[in-house]
Amino acid sequence: MLLDIMMPVMDGFETLEVMNKNGWIKDIPVIMISAETVPAYVDRAYDLGVQDYISRPFDERTVRRRVVNTIILFTKQKELSHMVTNQIMEKENDNKLMIEILSNIVEFRNGESGLHVLHIRVLTELILKWLIRKDMYGISMDDVYLICNASALHDIGKISIPSEILNKPGRLTDEEYEIMKGHAAEGARLLSDIPMRENEPLIKLGFQICRWHHERYDGRGYPDRLEGDEIPIAAQVVALADVYDALTSKRVYKAAFSHEKAVGMILNGECGVFNPVLMECLKDISDELRDEMRLRSEGQNLQEETLDVVEQMMEKGELDVSDRTLKLLEHERVKYQFYAELSQEIQFEYTVTPEMLILSEWGASYLNMPETILNPKKDAFGTNIFSKNDFEDLLNRLEMTTPQEPMVEQNYLLNINGQERWSKVIARSMWESWEPPEYAGAIGKIVDIHDELEKMNHLEVMAAHDSLTGLLNHKTAKSQISERLAEDEEKKFILLLFDLDHFKQANDTYGHLFGDEVLKFVSERLKKNTRNVDIVARMGGDEFLLFMPYKDSIEPLVKRIFNLLCTQYEQFTIGVSMGVACAKECGGDYDTLFHMADEALYEVKRNGRNNYCFYDKTKMSIGGEI
Repeated sequence: MLLDIMMPVMDGFETLEVMNKNGWIKDIPVIMISAETVPAYVDRAYDLGVQDYISRPFDERTVRRRVVNTIILFTKQKELSHMVTNQIMEKENDNKLMIEILSNIVEFRNGESGLHVLHIRVLTELILKWLIRKDMYGISMDDVYLICNASALHDIGKISIPSEILNKPGRLTDEEYEIMKGHAAEGARLLSDIPMRENEPLIKLGFQICRWHHERYDGRGYPDRLEGDEIPIAAQVVALADVYDALTSKRVYKAAFSHEKAVGMILNGECGVFNPVLMECLKDISDELRDEMRLRSEGQNLQEETLDVVEQMMEKGELDVSDRTLKLLEHERVKYQFYAELSQEIQFEYTVTPEMLILSEWGASYLNMPETILNPKKDAFGTNIFSKNDFEDLLNRLEMTTPQEPMVEQNYLLNINGQERWSKVIARSMWESWEPPEYAGAIGKIVDIHDELEKMNHLEVMAAHDSLTGLLNHKTAKSQISERLAEDEEKKFILLLFDLDHFKQANDTYGHLFGDEVLKFVSERLKKNTRNVDIVARMGGDEFLLFMPYKDSIEPLVKRIFNLLCTQYEQFTIGVSMGVACAKECGGDYDTLFHMADEALYEVKRNGRNNYCFYDKTKMSIGGEI
C-alpha cells in the first residue's frame, strides 16, 4: 500500500491506526509518501508500522525500486518464519521417528506386528487423557507427551533375549519363561546405563515402564512383585495397553482375539489383576478404543515407512533414509543460518519440555553464548542477558497466549556484552495438537531498538520543551499539573502566571536577539531557584508559568519568586506582573486554576503592573495574602 498523510475523511495516521487495530499491518506492507518531512511525522509513521517513508517530490523509478525491495523483504521474512516453524515440527517428528525405529527393531526380531508400538502409544494416550479428565494421579499434558514417547521403549530389553525363545511357536518351558521375564530388568538396565542422561524425564519414565510394565496390582507380577500404587502409574497404563494389544494381535503362538473378547478377558481378570481405576477407564473408553484402533490399523503409511527403514538397517547395516533426511535438514539449516545472519537479529526457539533455548548461530555468536541452553531460567541468558524478572515476564506472556492469538511483542532492557540495550522481543507461541491444545514453547527474535528509542526519547523531550529557553511548553506543563491535581487530595499547590513588563519596548529598542537573551536569562534564574517538585514553563512570548507545592504560608514563597525576577539585565530593568491562584479553590480542575491565576494577573496590570496579586472571589488584594 502506498499511503499519503493528508487525505480527506481519514488521514494517513488514522488509516494506520485502523490497520493496527485489525491486525492488517502484519500482512500488508505500507510505504508512506508525503510532503510532510517533520521528524515527528516520520517517527510516528514508523511507530505505526510503515516499512518505508518517501518524501515528495519523488522520482518514479525510486518509488518503484523501493516498492519492489519492500515486497521482497516482506516475503523473505514470511519465508523465514515458516521455515523456523517447519524445522521445529520436523525436529519433533524426527525425535518420535528415531524412538519408533529403535522400538521396531525389537519388534522385528520378535516377529510381532510393526503396529504394536503404535497401538501401545494410542491406548496409553487414551487412558492418560481419561485420567486427566477425572483429575487423577496429577497427570498433565506434558506427562502425556513424555509417557507416550517412553511407552515405545517398553520392550527394548527383548533385544538381549535369544531369537529362538522370542519366536518359539509353542509354549515356553519354565526355564525359557524365566529367561523371557528377564527382558524387563534388562530394558531398565539399558536405559540406566546411558551416560549422563539418567536425570532426563524421558529416561526416568522409560526406566519405570521397562522394569515394571509386567507388575500386577495384586503383587503377582515381575520382576519386583510390586503391589498397588507402588507401581508407577506410567508403568500401570503401559501394562494394560500391552496386554490389550497382545490379545488383539496375531502372534506366532496364537491367533488375534476380537476387541470385545480382549476387553472381556481383561475385565474378568483372565490376564492378571489391574488397578480398579484403569478397569473403569477401559469400560468407559471401550468404544472409542475400538474405533481408534481400526482407524490406526487402516492408516499404516507411517508405520510401513518405519518398517522399511528397519528392514534396510537390518539387511544393509546402514541408514539410507536417515542419511537423506539429515542432508535435507542440513540444507534447511544452512538456509536458516543465512537468513539469520542477513537480518542481524537474535533468533531463538524455546521448548517447555525439555526446558531448552536454542539460539541461531549468528545470535549465539553475537551474545557470546552456546547455541543450546538447557534450563535458560537459571542460565546466564535468563539471569544476566535478561534480568530474572524480565525473562519470567516474557515466559508468562507466552504462556498466556492462545492458538488463535499466539503473538507476543514486548520491549526489555538487555545486557548485551556488558552494555545495557533496549531490545524488542517478537515471539510466537507453539502448541501441541492435543485436545485441548497444549502450550509447547515458542519461536521468536530479539531486535535491538536502543538507538531508535533514544532518538524517539530525544524527540519527545524536544517536543515537550520550549526550544529557546529549555523550559517545558504549556501543553506539557498542563498535562503534568493535571496529573498532580488528580493524585493529591490536599491540593496544597499554587499557580503563578507572569509576564515581563514593557518587554515589547525592549525588543523594539534593542532588537529581537536582545529580547531572546532576556527570556533565556529569566529562564535560567527560574531553573536555578526552583525545586525538582516545581513545574516551570514558558507559555509563549514573554509569558511564563510556575506551579509550586507549599506547606504552610504562601506569601513568602510568592514574594521570593517575585523579588528574584525583578532584577537588571544589562541595560534593561526587568519588571514582572504576576497572578497567583490557590489549587484548593479550583476543585482540582486545571483550566479553572489557570483562569483564576490569569484573572489575578490582569488585575495587577489594571493597577499599574510590576506587582503580584492573589486571586480572591470577593476582592483582589494587591501584594497581600488571601
